Amino acid sequence: MNRTYELMFIVRPDMTDEDLDKLISTLQSAVPASQGSVKSVEKMGKRRLAYTVRKFNDGIYVLLIVEGGGSAIHELERRLRVTEPVIKFLTVRTDEEQKRLDKIKALRDARKKVSAQPAASGEPTPAAEAAETPAATA
Repeated sequence: MNRTYELMFIVRPDMTDEDLDKLISTLQSAVPASQGSVKSVEKMGKRRLAYTVRKFNDGIYVLLIVEGGGSAIHELERRLRVTEPVIKFLTVRTDEEQKRLDKIKALRDARKKVSAQPAASGEPTPAAEAAETPAATA
């Protein structure tokens, strides 16, 4: 069963761009071996950490969006644990949340369609009533 996961990890702030690109490419190459696919990679840049982690106050954030089974995520997390420059990581399953948001959006769109239809009765609208009444002169 394919599910969608967001995998965010933080690497040391002194890591070079070339080393970061190598790390990301090795993680991306591990996903297809586990019958998964990487949907997107976003380098979010260097940011201040909320608290000190392994004596670092800053870190470079990277977000991977992965689609696949649990074996792909298990392999990625194993690789992140043994990779020395990675100081923190977190995996979140997002497919159920996306289904919920799509359902809410569909309900809102259905309500908009119903409310956008003009009234079928012959009653005039308040704007039409205001146009028919003569303006009072002072």
